[in-house]
Amino acid sequence: MRYTAIISMIILLTSCKNEPKSDVLSSYFTYDQNNVESAGVKMIPIKTPVGEFKVWTKRFGTNPKIKILLLHGGPAMTHEYMECFETFFQREGFEFYEYDQLGSYYSDQPKDSSLWTTDRFVDEVEQVRKAINADKDNFYVLGNSWGGILAMEYALKYQQNMKGLLVSNMMASAPEYGKYADEVLAKQMKPEILAEIRALEAKKDFSNPRYMELLLPNFYKEHLCRLNEWPDGLNRASKHVNGEIYTMMQGPSEFGISGRLAKWDIKNRLQEITIPTLMIGAKYDTMDPKAMEEQSKLVKKGRYLYCPNGSHLAMWDDQKVFMNGVIQFINDVDSKKM
Repeated sequence: MRYTAIISMIILLTSCKNEPKSDVLSSYFTYDQNNVESAGVKMIPIKTPVGEFKVWTKRFGTNPKIKILLLHGGPAMTHEYMECFETFFQREGFEFYEYDQLGSYYSDQPKDSSLWTTDRFVDEVEQVRKAINADKDNFYVLGNSWGGILAMEYALKYQQNMKGLLVSNMMASAPEYGKYADEVLAKQMKPEILAEIRALEAKKDFSNPRYMELLLPNFYKEHLCRLNEWPDGLNRASKHVNGEIYTMMQGPSEFGISGRLAKWDIKNRLQEITIPTLMIGAKYDTMDPKAMEEQSKLVKKGRYLYCPNGSHLAMWDDQKVFMNGVIQFINDVDSKKM
């Protein structure tokens, strides 16, 4: 009889433990059951000076305390290479959004070149924030590469609507980024390889297949993503990049910067950012990791995360260090430890 009572108690306790977990999962994955469910995908209307368009977003989870908007690089890459956040953030119970900026593959792709300015993209992010009902009590922006430029610019204009800022692998000065590429990264290449790359650049022969044949093994594999086999999401994003916008703003490759962003520099304004900020650098990055560390000290409430085995996409090639640091930062901000 005593054993029966003990077994009954164990079953009861187990049931009590499972019920809250079931309730939590149910509320986390429930968005709007009054309409046809679309796995969190929503096309958000965006007003611009030349008309209204739609941008693709995908929501994961429900958490009124933590809403994270992911800003992809490029410009005009896609959310696809940032899919690695899905398992990590869902395990933490974060609400987060993948998002293709205007001009990117899954969003509208208008042809008016006046749209491709940093200020116009900042205004777009603010419209997305309003659409996802995020505010100063829960809104985090995480930007990688060009997304880091956009995240910093957004914070300078709208930090009153934010709870935290995360800048992944992006220096605050394009001229300094170009200088680092020329004086540090270029010198790590074999002289004959660099000479051939520079010769093609001098001729502006960027469409020559040889240009990417040289850059892929000698630069991208060293400084963009160091995994032997690139993730499927990165391969898809590479295939889907809007080359017209990318070249217009960034230039023909990640090996330095040109185009409309060539003179971009907000380093002397970082002191204006007063919200908790995480700056992420990596040993093999296209960006100077020491510059990323310096940036963490220029903002008012900064923290630096260093990825010793990572490159520009440290979220992939130094994943545990990267994700653990990002998650710790968000939890610390949420619990007011920063």
